[in-house]
Amino acid sequence: MTPALLLLLLAQAEGSGVPSQAEPARFSAARCHSLTRGEATTLALLPRGGLGTQEGFVQVEPTLVVDCGEEFGLNVGAPVRLRLWGGEPGTGLVRREDWDSLSDWGQLVRGLKLGSDDSPVGVWLGALEGYSLLSGHLVRGYSNRFNPDYHPAGAFLTGTLGPLYTEMFTSDVLGARLVGAEVALDVQHVLFGRPQQRGSYTLALSAVHDWGRAGGRAPMLTLAHLDTTAVLVVRPDFEMHLVAGGGGRPGESGAWGAVVGAGADAVTPTLDMMLRLEVRRQHGGFRQGFVGPDYELARLRVAGPDDVPLADAPFPDGFSVYGEVVMGWDAVRDVGLQRHLQLSLSAEAFTWGRFDVDGSVAVQLLHRNVEVALKGLAVGLRLPGARYLGVAEVRWHFLAGRLYALSTGGTLLYPEVDGTLRPGAFASFGLGVDDAR
Repeated sequence: MTPALLLLLLAQAEGSGVPSQAEPARFSAARCHSLTRGEATTLALLPRGGLGTQEGFVQVEPTLVVDCGEEFGLNVGAPVRLRLWGGEPGTGLVRREDWDSLSDWGQLVRGLKLGSDDSPVGVWLGALEGYSLLSGHLVRGYSNRFNPDYHPAGAFLTGTLGPLYTEMFTSDVLGARLVGAEVALDVQHVLFGRPQQRGSYTLALSAVHDWGRAGGRAPMLTLAHLDTTAVLVVRPDFEMHLVAGGGGRPGESGAWGAVVGAGADAVTPTLDMMLRLEVRRQHGGFRQGFVGPDYELARLRVAGPDDVPLADAPFPDGFSVYGEVVMGWDAVRDVGLQRHLQLSLSAEAFTWGRFDVDGSVAVQLLHRNVEVALKGLAVGLRLPGARYLGVAEVRWHFLAGRLYALSTGGTLLYPEVDGTLRPGAFASFGLGVDDAR
């Protein structure tokens, strides 16, 4: 289990003595390492299109990371924004929208992991970034922090029992929101006993339900999907598989979809790559990847010309082609998340004219002392009301990596009380310090 937020901080501290996940260690007090981090930045929140008011803050962000190998890790801390200027009359010193609901207190826990991929049971609690529920045909690339005024702690649990592998998740442990599960049955295990290679032939059932009661009110939603997977090629550094399945919206007559596709995974000492290519069929308002990267905004107001929540939005019948590539490359060796290049790109083209794309790229330069990261999302391209969001960050480490300067900026959409989305932007610059033990 390698949730990105916790492991990224651990990997960034590797040069200061914190081991990466490429060097696993069982839980032991003697093997635990820690990282304390403090950041102080200026933060400007700016309106776009003449809507809203400018606001300026000083942002203080303490962080504590504890790493005890594969079986235990902890990352706690949250940004506190202290107002310097702007805002509506009567606004307080601390930005109210960051702490005005019970769910917002979940942001104090960025990551807590118990167990590993080899454990019978594993638990993750904290931020969900780019989360996919196993097959990914209901939940793919989802982030529970995409709404800038909603900061929940999510969780997922994995478990293995004989031929069954299960994953359950919730997007908000403190609110009635998105929950789901997928159960995969190893068919080869059932028919012929425990195989040498697990998961070669599987049958999986997944279901997702959104209660719609936190992070802004939205209609309830239920989804279900059935998948079959067959692994065709298995080598130490390469695997290829085929997948087919179908799903729908229980209770919604005629809302169904189907998918067939192939995937490949390659791993070498310096490169790991995942490729996916699928052909999909949509009918009656259902689609694969319904819970996607922009779901926390789309559930309130869908991208495109329809001014309604995603659960109520019409979706034309048709076909689509979906492709995804995730790659990590390092010029020296595989060192966990410390990579010279990390790339993620997914795109889906629909026969009726719509095009969606989501991507990110991060590079390390100058002996890993400079990190540059870009992330962008475009939904509903080639149609009226398309949604565009992006963010860029530059981080420069100096003084043997203990100090760093960072600058970040990008675009935002703020949900209003009536469900509309107000466009905005942000820019930030500051300094940070690391102390690893």
